[in-house]
Amino acid sequence: MPDRTVRVCTVTLNPAIDLTAGMRDFRPGRVNRIAWDRADPGGKGVNVASFLADFGVGVSVTGLMGLENARPFADLFAQKGIADRFIGLAGRTRTNVKLIDEAAAGEAAVTDLNFPGPTATPAALEEVGATLDALAADHEVFVLSGSVPAGVEDDVYARLIARLKGRGRKVILDASGAPLRHGVGAGPALIKPNIHELRELVGRVGDDPAEVAAAARDLMDRGVGSVVVSLGGEGAVLVEPGEAVHAAPLSVAVASTVGAGDAMVAGLVLGLLRGLSLADRARLATAFSAAALTTLGPRLPPPAEVEARMSDVRITPLPR
Repeated sequence: MPDRTVRVCTVTLNPAIDLTAGMRDFRPGRVNRIAWDRADPGGKGVNVASFLADFGVGVSVTGLMGLENARPFADLFAQKGIADRFIGLAGRTRTNVKLIDEAAAGEAAVTDLNFPGPTATPAALEEVGATLDALAADHEVFVLSGSVPAGVEDDVYARLIARLKGRGRKVILDASGAPLRHGVGAGPALIKPNIHELRELVGRVGDDPAEVAAAARDLMDRGVGSVVVSLGGEGAVLVEPGEAVHAAPLSVAVASTVGAGDAMVAGLVLGLLRGLSLADRARLATAFSAAALTTLGPRLPPPAEVEARMSDVRITPLPR
C-alpha cells in the first residue's frame, strides 16, 4: 500500500447525486415500474477520491457543493476518512439519473437525465483557488475532473493547472469539451480523454492503437506530460515520453458503467504513487476500470480482488 503521508487532492466543480434505477422494457411516454434503485454521492473527482481512499491513499476533496443536499457527501467523506474542503453554494447539488433497461442491449439499455446544479459565484471560485494554494503545501498530486457548472468560464481548469504547476505540483486533468481544450494548453502532467475527446482535440484519428498513440504524442508536443486514451470496449492506450502501450480490456459481466472512467483515473494515480512502470500502471488502471463495471454505482470490490485482475490484462508495446 502507498505511504499514507502521500497526499492527493481531487477537485470537483460540479458534483452530483448519482441516482441509478433499473427496470425492464422501458417505454417513453408510458408509466414504467422501477425494479430497483440506488443513490450515490458522486461526480468524477468525488469518485476518484473514494476509490483511492479504499486503497489507503490519504486524499482531500475540494470544489463547489450545493449546501441543501450536501449531507450524503459529508457522510461518504467521514466514512472513508476523506478530508472535506468543499466550498458551499446556495442551492442543491445536481442529480444525475441513469435509467437501465435490463431487457435492452448496447446504448439503448441506458438513458441519462442530467439535471443542472447551482450557479457558481466569483467569490466561491476565489475560495477554491485559495484552498488549493493551502493544500499545495503538502499535497503532491491534484486531479481536476468533470464538467463545470453555470457561472464558470471554460478556461477554469487551465487557470487552476497554471496555479498548481507554479507551486511545483503534478496535475491530472480528466475533462471534456472546451474546458479540456483550454486545459491542454496549460500543460498538465497527464490527461485522460476518450477516443471521441481525442478527436475533438487533434482532428481525425483512426481506431488503430498505434495511430491513437501518434495523436497522443501530438498533444505531448504541445506540453502535456503524458496521455491515456480510453477506447471503450477496445481497452486503452497509454503514452509517455519514450514509451507507449495498449492495454486490452478485461471481459467482465457489466452491472453498471457509473464511475468506470473515474476508477481508471484512480488506478493511474495509484500506479504513479507506487512508482510502477507504464505497463503495470496500464494493468492496474484497467483492473480498476473493469472492477468498477461489475458493481452498481461508483464503488469497487475489495482491493485484493481488484489487484488480482492485473495479471489478466494483456499489454502490447506500441511503436515509438
